[in-house]
Amino acid sequence: MSKSAIKPDARAKLLDAALTVIRTKGYSATTVDELCAAAGVTKGAFFHHFKSKDELGVAAANHWSETTAALFAGAPYHSFAAPLDRILGYLEFRKALLKGGVPDFTCLVGTMVQETYETLPNIRDACARSITGHAATLEVDIEAALRERDMAPDWTAKSLALHTQAVIQGAFILAKATGGADVAADSIDHLSRYIRMLFSAGAERKEV
Repeated sequence: MSKSAIKPDARAKLLDAALTVIRTKGYSATTVDELCAAAGVTKGAFFHHFKSKDELGVAAANHWSETTAALFAGAPYHSFAAPLDRILGYLEFRKALLKGGVPDFTCLVGTMVQETYETLPNIRDACARSITGHAATLEVDIEAALRERDMAPDWTAKSLALHTQAVIQGAFILAKATGGADVAADSIDHLSRYIRMLFSAGAERKEV
């Protein structure tokens, strides 16, 4: 087999390894040697595909975005007819993903951006694109829910979509601090209640 035939496989293995190792150890504590060991590739293969660990960090953020985009695009909440049900279904889906150990369900880009936001702007920006890009997938349903209830609030669909991610990322931090998923699940439940009340109160004001 030619080298060109195995390069994509080695790169993919390194990116998949990064998702696991960085979520477990953090970005700064993860070494190139550990990534290579987890991926089952040589250090030479690593530097063939990436000039540095930081270059891999950007690629890992992009890989995370692609992987999670596919997961959420195929999630069952999209089948709900009512837009508010789709929003709440999204949160239930997020809650259902809280399985396994803390590294298994926490967010790669949320982990990396906390360590790199000031010192590694390329990674920070890749993480920002990932988080805000995912939030943007909720905006259409939020806008539709507003129209359905004839609501014209002083906040935007974009701001609420970003707020959902602020709560979820914060829930991951609490899960790391406490060593388990229960507190994260509670945070998502509170967010669901908040959104129900937000749309219920908005609809009631329009009726008065």
